[in-house]
Amino acid sequence: MLKNDYYTYRVTWSVEDNEYVGLCSEFPSLSWLASNQDAALTGIRQVVSEVVEDMLTNGEEIPEPLATKKYSGRFMVRIPPELHKELALEAHEAGISLNRLASDKLGRIH
Repeated sequence: MLKNDYYTYRVTWSVEDNEYVGLCSEFPSLSWLASNQDAALTGIRQVVSEVVEDMLTNGEEIPEPLATKKYSGRFMVRIPPELHKELALEAHEAGISLNRLASDKLGRIH
């Protein structure tokens, strides 16, 4: 297993396979099926460890864990012009910036 394993794991039920599936966000092509959640998590962590070791051996760049990544707080979103107009009007009527309105709306679905 990896010494400092900061990758993002998830275990969910797979209806198709009738088993739990372990997943890793940073390695979306990898998965591990098992009859229980603990085994699915252990399995995916082992597979990731082996893949990382292989990548390092071959001089490949390994993905940065999402947990250690730095985020600026900025991202660009394209929306239809009609929605842009509607949101701009809503922000103006509320006396706030469009950025603030979008941030508030995104925060509510979080």
